[in-house]
Amino acid sequence: MSFFDVAEAAVAAALDAGARYADARVMHKRYESMEARNGEVEDLNSDESAGLGVRALVGSSWGFYAVPDLSDSAARLAGARATAIAKASARVAGPGVDLVPTTASTATWASECLIDPLAVPLSDKGDLLTHATKTMVEHGADQATGVYQVWDTRKWFVSSEGHRIDQHVRECGAGIQATAIGEGETQVRSYPAARGQYGTRGWELVQGLDLLAHAPRLADESRALLSAPTCPSGETALILGGEQLFLQIHESVGHAIELDRILGWEAAFAGTSWLDLSQLGSLRYGSELMNITIDPTLPGALGSFGFDDEGTPAAKRYAVKDGVWVGVLAGRDSAALAGLDYGGSVRADGWARLPMVRMTNVGLEPGPHTLEQIIAETDDGVFMENNRSWSIDDKRLNFQFGCEIAYEVKNGKKGRMLRNPTYTGIGPKFWQSMDMLSSEIEYWGTPNCGKGQPTQVGHTGHPSAPARFQNVRVGVRA
Repeated sequence: MSFFDVAEAAVAAALDAGARYADARVMHKRYESMEARNGEVEDLNSDESAGLGVRALVGSSWGFYAVPDLSDSAARLAGARATAIAKASARVAGPGVDLVPTTASTATWASECLIDPLAVPLSDKGDLLTHATKTMVEHGADQATGVYQVWDTRKWFVSSEGHRIDQHVRECGAGIQATAIGEGETQVRSYPAARGQYGTRGWELVQGLDLLAHAPRLADESRALLSAPTCPSGETALILGGEQLFLQIHESVGHAIELDRILGWEAAFAGTSWLDLSQLGSLRYGSELMNITIDPTLPGALGSFGFDDEGTPAAKRYAVKDGVWVGVLAGRDSAALAGLDYGGSVRADGWARLPMVRMTNVGLEPGPHTLEQIIAETDDGVFMENNRSWSIDDKRLNFQFGCEIAYEVKNGKKGRMLRNPTYTGIGPKFWQSMDMLSSEIEYWGTPNCGKGQPTQVGHTGHPSAPARFQNVRVGVRA
């Protein structure tokens, strides 16, 4: 049997058992990672799994069942059990769940990959991490770490509506970090981001990071931070680097616009959202510079794909346009319930997990400025970059972030280094204060976004660039 045959057998069994709609995904996943510390490889992981997950819809309820067995009999049993679970969950007289229409597709899609990450010798990968971490120690770091991760995922999707889609997604990334320890003080510097940089590309992404070239700088800066003055407290102009701003987007926009959270479906674990659907199309989320897109079509970005896990083709749409909230991340069922006509943002992190609404590539469109211009036009402010900590309430409204490093900005020039910088705010007030935005867009990836019960780890992308925000509270109030 082909993997399509396995999925089709599961769907047929679900329909025979009484489902009015069913879909099935066969997935084969490979994962590899390595960590090094102070010039030595400390950890190496390699994992491979394959299985089948089936969804069945009965009335208003979904049923889901997954098996690691790809035989015909196991597939049919999985389909029948998914339907039985849906029947057991259905309300006696509840209305049926509608699904936003989508065109049935027969298609193949693959992410671009110039160098297969799993084909690169382990010795080469180990040399990269050990050399980078050893260099950081030689330049003064007390602890130096490096990591890479690789995912290779194949999917075969079939639905009762006629979908027949296979996809091959290869993702990888890496990062390094230097830690300096002083008297009652610990400082960290990371490159290219606090958790590394990731995308739907091959090993060429890691090669382009040039980790070894940045190792000395990280060690030097981590030591310099030990004696740098503390970030002052008060309200000031805040300039955020693109890496920090992408996490700001992720936490205060991306999660807030997930429709399942807005509808209250995720309240048990991930929280809800401050957004009210009655304000879609009219609520001012930010300044007119704020244009947030949902775009899984971006080549190489970590949240990119050809089709989501409901068979909806990838498409770009706006979440915020000229500062006004206009769109959400949705699935076919949640969109229909909300009266919307699109889905396209449903994924699962493996064959044994129920697909749910997840971020794709949620990010800012470029602005009219450069970082150089933003600094030159700031008389008094603070420039922060590289995330160190984050905290946000379960409605994604009130937040507090800490960064690894900051610089004083005086009279249009970046001045002395500052340590332990933090800032706090309220989502819409913060975004409405954005008055300058750079055109220097970079595509950041987050490979560790948690959501759901059982927890699923999502891979999301975030185009972002440096921006300035006015009257932001920074530092720790005495």
